[in-house]
Amino acid sequence: MSTGLASQITDAIKTAMRAHDSTRLGTLRLLQAAIKQKTVDERVEPDDSAILVIIEKQVKQRRESIAAFDAAGRTESADQERAELDILKEFLPRGAAPEEITAAIETAIAQANDQELRGGAAMGVIMGQLKKALAGRADMAAVSAQVRSRLNG
Repeated sequence: MSTGLASQITDAIKTAMRAHDSTRLGTLRLLQAAIKQKTVDERVEPDDSAILVIIEKQVKQRRESIAAFDAAGRTESADQERAELDILKEFLPRGAAPEEITAAIETAIAQANDQELRGGAAMGVIMGQLKKALAGRADMAAVSAQVRSRLNG
């Protein structure tokens, strides 16, 4: 792992080891294992954008776990997942401002309308553009919900 983000993660693991921060260390080791798994599976060294995809996937998993734990009344487990989520968010780029997200959605919808796309085809094209534009900077589930409401409303 020689990319900038990968070396940041490695440095953060070393710092967590020195600080005896078990939550941080465990979370970062899981992240590093996911990155190494991608390296083994694809036989290529993942670059920063591939690592961001891995981090986003883990963030999504944590959010889903938090919702499930909260629904089941397991507050300790939900709090643990929130702590891990906060650690993972440190490695994501700065979040996009709501105005920036709205502007990106409007642009993508306008382009789909120019191509006279409707329904699922429009949704697919729009979300493809938005994933490129907002990668790692916005909750894509929330963006998808906004797009769906604009297309239906």
